[in-house]
Amino acid sequence: MQPVEWFGWFRPDILVEYKDLFIQGAWMTLGVTVVCVLAGGIWGLLLALARLAHARHAPWSGVCRYLLRWPSTVYVSFFRGTPLFVQILLMHFAVMPLFIHPTSGLLVTGDFARTLKQDHGALISGIVALTLNSAAYISEVFRAGIQSIARGQSDAGRSLGFTPGQVMRHVVLPQAFRRMLPPLGNNAISLLKDTSLISAIGLAEMAYAARTVAGAYSRYWEPYLAIALAYWLMTLALTGGLRRLEHHLARSDRV
Repeated sequence: MQPVEWFGWFRPDILVEYKDLFIQGAWMTLGVTVVCVLAGGIWGLLLALARLAHARHAPWSGVCRYLLRWPSTVYVSFFRGTPLFVQILLMHFAVMPLFIHPTSGLLVTGDFARTLKQDHGALISGIVALTLNSAAYISEVFRAGIQSIARGQSDAGRSLGFTPGQVMRHVVLPQAFRRMLPPLGNNAISLLKDTSLISAIGLAEMAYAARTVAGAYSRYWEPYLAIALAYWLMTLALTGGLRRLEHHLARSDRV
């Protein structure tokens, strides 16, 4: 059977033959993105609150400074100042074996650790690395958004009898979220594209599927154009969803 060619050089039959691998890779990419966006958002918010923590009187002023602000600042500086690819490799080959190892794991040992590492090691390492990295960037978005709210809003909340936690939850964060939505959306789009880096440690997502097809046929246009188009469509869909959410929030503000 002669291979099918489009335009004299493009072979779609290659993509059809490996369509299941590409579909599984696409679902893996989406799943990792959703998990990392949610986990990174929660961890990023906690980091932002730690960097903004302050107290007027001892010993709480020292606690806020040395146990919250300084560690969170160093964390953000490290993860923003080092390449994500290096962080993924460090997490997979150095950090995760400390916690998941058949004989010396700090969290999981024995046969379960061996099975977990073989079957899901790349997935765990990739999710943890992407979450920790995205949280560093998200924390800066949260911090800037919280600081953009006028101090009078917090004072008004406290005058109504709210605790500092209630002021942050019911007054500051709802207002800041509208301002933070565009940069948070950009972070989610970047995270979606950064999932391709996890293929370096063997996670079967879209980039891994493309590399597998390229290795089998020694052809590169078809697989890499296919995943480029897939990433593009995903980012367009995500951008459209964020734009609709922004318009919805804008309408609710006008009502």
